[in-house]
Amino acid sequence: MFIQFELFGKPATQGSKRALPVGKGANRRHIVVDSCKGLIPWRHYVAAEAAKVYDGPLLEGPVMLAVTFDRVRPKSHFGTGKNADVVKDSAPSEPTGKPDSLKQVRAIEDAMSGVIYRDDSQIVKHSICKRWGPKEKTQVMVTTQ
Repeated sequence: MFIQFELFGKPATQGSKRALPVGKGANRRHIVVDSCKGLIPWRHYVAAEAAKVYDGPLLEGPVMLAVTFDRVRPKSHFGTGKNADVVKDSAPSEPTGKPDSLKQVRAIEDAMSGVIYRDDSQIVKHSICKRWGPKEKTQVMVTTQ
């Protein structure tokens, strides 16, 4: 089964946590929450887009997941004037800065659980690519087999 869809916008990350104190004195405890404020809306968006392209039974057995993150090049990577569309030789060939692509994939995996496959533990093979995209908007291509 080959399933593919595109996502647009800034992907949220999942993985970093923070502990928040709740209560006072002897009743004080901590709850653990995700650090990324946009995680829940992003996961809802991913699940909705996945559901648009697949409405069959949840996949059983091993799953392969390929995710490509196309990032927008900063304006500083381009020349000026007549060279405004030309990438400078000094510009990096690949986006090596934050965000961490593994944390972005975790959010996508969890969002697709219960929509495409039963559980993200079924994923046995990953292909993750973070690159400078050909378009002016950040986009993510998700492919499941």
